[in-house]
Amino acid sequence: MSTPSESARASDAHLEAVMIRVAAGDQDAFSALYDATSGHLFAVIQKVLRNQALSEEVLQDVYVQIWQNAGAYEAGRGRVITWCLTFAHRRAVDRVRSVRASQERDLAQGMKEYQESYDDVEDTVTLRLESERVNRAMEDLNSGQATVIKLAYYGGYTQQEIARIMDLPLGTVKTRIRDGMNRLRTTLGVRT
Repeated sequence: MSTPSESARASDAHLEAVMIRVAAGDQDAFSALYDATSGHLFAVIQKVLRNQALSEEVLQDVYVQIWQNAGAYEAGRGRVITWCLTFAHRRAVDRVRSVRASQERDLAQGMKEYQESYDDVEDTVTLRLESERVNRAMEDLNSGQATVIKLAYYGGYTQQEIARIMDLPLGTVKTRIRDGMNRLRTTLGVRT
């Protein structure tokens, strides 16, 4: 009887072999990859989107990306499931941004109509400047800090989930969040 770690290594080796076949255009291997990974990917996508129909659409998009980019997978750089989860998470976050942008456009139109009736320019400028200030401060973070902070605060992930998604030790995730938040506080001039 195999231990859980032996079983996980066997599963990883199997998925790597499947991925090699997918990269060569093997549709049966792609079906096997889908069967082995779709549940995990869908769970991540749905956690970000919190919408069944959108999650199903994004899952389809993710598998198109995986099919098109299978040749770029490098076994030495990480597990197949982690590579696939990265596509899923990025695509889900992209969809959230797209939906938010649409909502912001709708809100902007509503604000424009509101402003035609009322002079609310000062509040609008203040909000926009504050938003731009936070976005600039986020750009000053290193990519590791920015990624974990976005996953935690915009994606709603716990530190343990972020560690699993990014295939990092939990301590590294905690350190990146702490250091990133400290840097944001300093950049924004927030006193604690």
